Amino acid sequence: MSRFLPLALLCAILISSRDAVAAYNASAGKPVYDVSCITCHKTGLMGAPKTGDKAAWAPRIAQGMAILVSKSIKGFQGKKGMMMPKGGNPKLTDAQVGNAVAYIVQQSK
Repeated sequence: MSRFLPLALLCAILISSRDAVAAYNASAGKPVYDVSCITCHKTGLMGAPKTGDKAAWAPRIAQGMAILVSKSIKGFQGKKGMMMPKGGNPKLTDAQVGNAVAYIVQQSK
């Protein structure tokens, strides 16, 4: 019976990560992306991974939506670049940022 525990945990993680993606609306994120994210994520400005670059996004997507959204809201300084809090637009709500992240993830899988 104990050999089924790791499988059950893996299933729970996969289901919860799928639900986290479903919690955001990628369609609603596109207008936010077009106004607040595109400047850096289209060109790679400040080391931003380009939207649609599957190789650059794969390890980030693997971290999960909660981490991606948190770093996008709070800002992030990495080895290759940085992310300003809320992409430099403090008027965005956390939900709008999450939706924009969902849009970028959708375009980059």
